[in-house]
Amino acid sequence: MIVTRFAPSPNGPLHWGHAYSAIVAHDLALGADGAADGPAGGRFLLRIEDIDGPRSRPELAGEFRRDLEWLGLEWEEVPAQGTRLASYEAALARLDALGVLYKCTCTRAEIAAAAIETGPEGPIYPGTCKHREADPGAPAALRLDLDKALAITGPLTWHDAIAGPQAVDPAPLGDPVLRRKDLPASYHLAVTLDDAADGVSLVTRGLDLFHATPIHRLLQALLGLRVPHWHHHALLLDAEDRKLAKRRGSPAIADYRERGEDGRAWAEKLRTAQWPCGISIGKAHI
Repeated sequence: MIVTRFAPSPNGPLHWGHAYSAIVAHDLALGADGAADGPAGGRFLLRIEDIDGPRSRPELAGEFRRDLEWLGLEWEEVPAQGTRLASYEAALARLDALGVLYKCTCTRAEIAAAAIETGPEGPIYPGTCKHREADPGAPAALRLDLDKALAITGPLTWHDAIAGPQAVDPAPLGDPVLRRKDLPASYHLAVTLDDAADGVSLVTRGLDLFHATPIHRLLQALLGLRVPHWHHHALLLDAEDRKLAKRRGSPAIADYRERGEDGRAWAEKLRTAQWPCGISIGKAHI
């Protein structure tokens, strides 16, 4: 059985890129008609990723449900991230016992100034705190030591439904943060643990997150988690050839819903590449 999920963060309204991602996940699991006993016969889950501190707005979760219903999608809702904090702490304790974590007190400005290379998420962390004692009084994040982690796991692979087999090479990200200074878990740790707990067998998301998957595969190996397959779909781009984003004020689905437009018709346009608002399909443009 295929199990997929849509996991939005309630820090802004859903835009058409979210709609497309939800429809891809929905249709791969349930089929376009949304029938659990249809050709696909799988499960499509909704998980609210609500641990983004003060940026999280609980009231938006209800808006998300109304948006998905307006698009004609059917789902099962699983517990939100805010109920899973103990699992994140337990995983960090296990990783710490393996000796693959270290404290990092660097600020973003310090990382940018010291970085030699730039990766898909910005300046690559140069490992400044890996070789020094952290100030016990300073706020600290927890980073994964890639060298030590890969020495434990050995070579790893993962499989994308579109790109095919991939070798794990997390170096373009540098040692990633697993627990932020201000939050209980980073995206990398939380999404890996949550997908495993929810039984997700096919992780669907945009190409802009392709680079993150080696980190998630490495965490799965270290923590003994089930390994899913991945499906990294193309992105919807705006008129300036950039991916849609909340921070850019991309058109909200709710605006169309609230003025009485036909959500199922819009969903069909997305399925058949008739992009709304002149948006076009593209690769991983940031």
